[in-house]
Amino acid sequence: MVYLGEKVNNLAKIIAVCTSPKKGMRKKNVGHANFIREYGIEGDAHADNWHRQVSLLAMESIDKMIAKGLKVGPGDFAENITTEGIELYTLPIGTRLSMGEALVEVTQIGKECHNHCAIYQQAGDCVMPREGIFVRVHKGGSVKVADEINFRNFITVGVMIASDKCSKAEREDGCTPVIEEAVKQIDGIVLETKILPDERKQIADAIKEWADEKHLDLILISGGTGFSPRDITPEAVLDVVERQVPGIPEAMRAASLAVTNRAMLSRSVAGIRGKSLIIALPGSPKAVKENLEAVLPALPHGIEIMRGIAQNCAVK
Repeated sequence: MVYLGEKVNNLAKIIAVCTSPKKGMRKKNVGHANFIREYGIEGDAHADNWHRQVSLLAMESIDKMIAKGLKVGPGDFAENITTEGIELYTLPIGTRLSMGEALVEVTQIGKECHNHCAIYQQAGDCVMPREGIFVRVHKGGSVKVADEINFRNFITVGVMIASDKCSKAEREDGCTPVIEEAVKQIDGIVLETKILPDERKQIADAIKEWADEKHLDLILISGGTGFSPRDITPEAVLDVVERQVPGIPEAMRAASLAVTNRAMLSRSVAGIRGKSLIIALPGSPKAVKENLEAVLPALPHGIEIMRGIAQNCAVK
């Protein structure tokens, strides 16, 4: 059985990195490639902004076709990555993996074969539709032959600063470094950062982009949660979330009240859009740190439930 977060043994590795300039062609082992976030492998014909950005097939699956008498090898089934030591087709949808510098998520197991390939015509069978898998690229980077494959239950994070002054470079952003350091404790990886003025529509549109197009697990917005007429972050968040999560801001305010009674003036909110959790944080680095310390330990479980890879919170 596969457990998320468990390290694959050292035999789980990449034995071929394959690309092709056109669809319908067998791919050739090029030894290494550059993974591009939310796209796939640079220069490969199958790369696109869709859910099947990179394909994987195990050498153990290819060996089944060799046993039928076919002379085939890595790339002949149009897979991008040929692996060894991991039973790919048993991985649940949503499994996250590290390969070289890249981080990916399993989005599909197998595929429907509409036009039987040359291999099927030869053998009356093809293993790719049953045992090949497809992944989405969350973090790009170099991937090469002999790189290990490991389970990595990372959390993708976006950090947004809502501040008129920071957006005009009239004040230094001290909150993003605090958030980047804090989310490391939950294996959070900051993939997007943005500084915006206190404009309701701009903030709401940025949240929608990060949730709907970038597929971020956690969106943290710092600033604009006070009483100033320009503090409209909570309203921008509520414009786009589909479900509110009141327990998160309640916990943050409770933790801050132990420090200052002004915490009751915070208008922080939290909610869910699709499979993204959005949290509005205060605008000072000190308050951001205090608030995150209060809620971060609980977030991974909530995010796993949101992504559909964990059971509900009830405890027997």
